[in-house]
Amino acid sequence: MASTKPYIGCKIGLLSKAQNRYEGILYTIDKNNSTIVLAKVKCFGTEGRPTDRPTPPKDDVYEYITFRGSDIKDITLCESPMCHHGLPPDPAIIQVQ
Repeated sequence: MASTKPYIGCKIGLLSKAQNRYEGILYTIDKNNSTIVLAKVKCFGTEGRPTDRPTPPKDDVYEYITFRGSDIKDITLCESPMCHHGLPPDPAIIQVQ
């Protein structure tokens, strides 16, 4: 399981087509519905990127946010693949709490 989705549990950055940047822990990817779910998500707003609707950063941390894949402009890895609390990538590991 871990080998087919090596970045589940890693901190990633996501930029929406609306120019808002989010950071959170990759929780799941649903290929059938073309969605990505992040956990413990922080919204940094548009950060000066050109847009018709500028958004300020939010202080809140959202437990989960589901993003529509077609509205994602960019995704970046904020941590190395060894993101499971310092453990090496191991297909035997299904989940780390």
